[in-house]
Amino acid sequence: MENFSSHKHFILDGFSELGALRPVLFVPFFIMFVLSLLANSLLLYVIISQRSLHSPMYILIAGMACVDLSLPLFFCPNMLLSFLFDWRGITLIGCLVQMHFIHFVGAFQSTLLVWMALDRYFAICTPLYYHERMALPGFLKFVIPVLIRNFFLNTLMVSLAGRLSFCAGKEMNHCFCEHMALVGLACGNTAINSLMGLLTAFLIPVADFIFIATSYVVIFTSVLSSGKSGVKALHTCVTHIVVITVSLTIALIVYLSYRIKNGLPAGVRVFFSTMYLLFPSCFNPIIYGVRTSEIRQHIMRTLMGSNFVQTVPQ
Repeated sequence: MENFSSHKHFILDGFSELGALRPVLFVPFFIMFVLSLLANSLLLYVIISQRSLHSPMYILIAGMACVDLSLPLFFCPNMLLSFLFDWRGITLIGCLVQMHFIHFVGAFQSTLLVWMALDRYFAICTPLYYHERMALPGFLKFVIPVLIRNFFLNTLMVSLAGRLSFCAGKEMNHCFCEHMALVGLACGNTAINSLMGLLTAFLIPVADFIFIATSYVVIFTSVLSSGKSGVKALHTCVTHIVVITVSLTIALIVYLSYRIKNGLPAGVRVFFSTMYLLFPSCFNPIIYGVRTSEIRQHIMRTLMGSNFVQTVPQ
């Protein structure tokens, strides 16, 4: 009889239904990966190199660029090699390490949107105290608890997954190590793992979204009650709302595809799970670069040379 704990090596078998056409996926995903690296690197370079962009709002955008730059590095190279050379194997330790980095760093996407909403709240609703509250000592009061929350929940979730015995096969229908995909290969009772995954989802992205939504309701109410003078201040908020809407829509599709029984093909579920991590990394720097006039002007100067004449109105 096979030992329940014998499976320490897994096969990442995402998009296997494509058969011989699977290597074709290398092209679109490679283009998105390169676009993500270039766009986020350019955004980071512009913010770091321009003193005028060293305000809290732009530093938070740079933080988002760091997350969007690093997150694809944890799974894209391995996924691309899998498409090109059919290298699909991964050890249990490698799977758990990849899972921890993906979930921990991925949590910062919603967390940074919380900090951006907080920044806009202070700037619009309490402008006289903005610099005091966004100074490093005061801002750390909001940063440290959230970092501890993200690290504790994700570490506990991955640790519980690592304690399971895997006897339900070695083929994981995914392109990277996702928590529920790995738990689905375990034998025995996995109720605690499902509960921990649900708790982590509620206490990080869902709780962050509730906080963000509440913040923007207060901001819009404050602006509408103050008249036209506050309308211009909402311009940066719209950019954040666009990013939040796109991220939340993809996250909701991925979450429901795993939690609710449906007729969604496995390849479609894997596609949305991959897009949840990769698409925001391509989408966010473009949105911030296009919609934020100060960043847009500096990007154009960088791309066209130092002799570029500023023609874009403030």
